[in-house]
Amino acid sequence: MNLIVQLPALNEARTIKEVIQSVPARIDGIDTIRIVVVDDGSSDETGALARQAGAHVLRHEQPRGVGAAFRTGVEYAIETDTDIIVTIDADGQFDPADIPSVLRPVVQGEADFVTASRFMDHALTPSMPRVKRWGNAFMAHWISSLVKQRFHDVSCGFRAYGRNAFLRLVLLGEFTYTHETFLGLAYAGVRIREVPVRVRGVREHGKSRVANNLFHYGWRTAMIILRTYRDYKPLRFFGLLSAACFIGALCFFAFLMYIRLETGRFTPHKWSGFVSLALTATGTALFLVGLVAEMLDRMRVAQHELLFRLRRMERQINRVKPPEETPPRSSVHIGSQ
Repeated sequence: MNLIVQLPALNEARTIKEVIQSVPARIDGIDTIRIVVVDDGSSDETGALARQAGAHVLRHEQPRGVGAAFRTGVEYAIETDTDIIVTIDADGQFDPADIPSVLRPVVQGEADFVTASRFMDHALTPSMPRVKRWGNAFMAHWISSLVKQRFHDVSCGFRAYGRNAFLRLVLLGEFTYTHETFLGLAYAGVRIREVPVRVRGVREHGKSRVANNLFHYGWRTAMIILRTYRDYKPLRFFGLLSAACFIGALCFFAFLMYIRLETGRFTPHKWSGFVSLALTATGTALFLVGLVAEMLDRMRVAQHELLFRLRRMERQINRVKPPEETPPRSSVHIGSQ
């Protein structure tokens, strides 16, 4: 098996070299290990230091976000002879010595996607601000309820993706990718496993570019989760909105009937009847949108399955070609568009 250890990095010159050098040189079940750093428009020496440490560097000309960096790394893995991708942060928060533990369920064929869990084992729970603990717990509970499977940590960036997982990824978000990939792979039916690890709860250098503003992070993450849920479960998503409108319409109509029984007239509360009609019309429209979106979702599922099979065929074709005919992408500069 061929492994890529992927590190998205933005201005991580203080730690990037140490993290790369700490990646195990040999891992049971793995034949080759390549380290790929996606330099997301760093203004310091992150890229140069990564090359000095032996990593292959893919560079964005301008910062585009962790999600875009992850997508660039996945595209590179698809184009090359890769069996497993491991993602790990470049800031030293995670210990590269734990890579074999996170990899093991994929190598042994027990899972397609493995995420390191900071909260699965209470003895390994890191020290971090209470609001971050609460936010992580809320996100884990929310996504667990959406996919009907219990997970303790859905925000950790230390993960392993087997072929059956990363070939199925269709990513749109640029801000972050952790929750979008979790939902997408869960709804695709891949086997998911959590592995408890010990991590540093607070960065030693600098600030997180994803969660440095908790309100901004929470809002954008919530929008990513809602959009992903809308796309993968459209009838349920629009059905819930439609049901809320119908319930509201019923409440306003009941209020109007109560006024009619009490006073013998509708005035001065005719407005509640108009609100009830508006909510009924809105609920009906949302339900119809859900039906149409459900039909489109069936097309999306077929397209994603076709894309998965095409990627797998392309990978098999590239594997049997002579090495000189299938060089990895040589350009290390990737435009900002």
